[in-house]
Amino acid sequence: MGKKKTGIMGGTFNPIHIGHLLLAENAKEAFGLDEILFLPSGLPYMKSGTEIADKWMRLEMTRLAIADNASFSLSSAEVEREGNSYTCETLELLRKEEPETEFFFIVGADSLFAMESWKNLETIFRDCTILAAVRDGKDDDDLKEQISRLSEKYGARIGMIGMKEISFSSTDIRDRIRKGKSIRYMVPDQVAEYIKKYRLYME
Repeated sequence: MGKKKTGIMGGTFNPIHIGHLLLAENAKEAFGLDEILFLPSGLPYMKSGTEIADKWMRLEMTRLAIADNASFSLSSAEVEREGNSYTCETLELLRKEEPETEFFFIVGADSLFAMESWKNLETIFRDCTILAAVRDGKDDDDLKEQISRLSEKYGARIGMIGMKEISFSSTDIRDRIRKGKSIRYMVPDQVAEYIKKYRLYME
């Protein structure tokens, strides 16, 4: 029996939507992962100034969204931690808990161009393989160049997940809610009900 392969799907999930779930499923299939661990961020230091729902509410929306998929699981590690959420610290924690597991960190292709501003980047590359969703219309040559640059400079292991373009984001969903528009089919039904119940993202 080989090592357990776990994909880590981090994010603000403000709110979680169908695009996040599709990306997780695609990554699982493409790289033969055993499990996808969803990891809502507590206090995302990169997103200060954005209207962010309470961290426990974002955790609950994520739980509702993934409840019907046996391969998806949830970690509250970043939500429980005080202060900013840093990927390197979370990975270190997971490494200690599961030293035998092989970890894959799932990101959008655009993150590959921003990664060098991340805290302790070397340890992130040491502790996991990065899986980048190729989906945001970035010129492929730019992307390949950036992947080979990161590989050479940091010894990074980077794989690519082919993704159809999802033409909306969490920002678009929040905008629709403010305007009183439907978000049906953009988020799982249980998430839409939760947002409505607690009047999240409304003026």
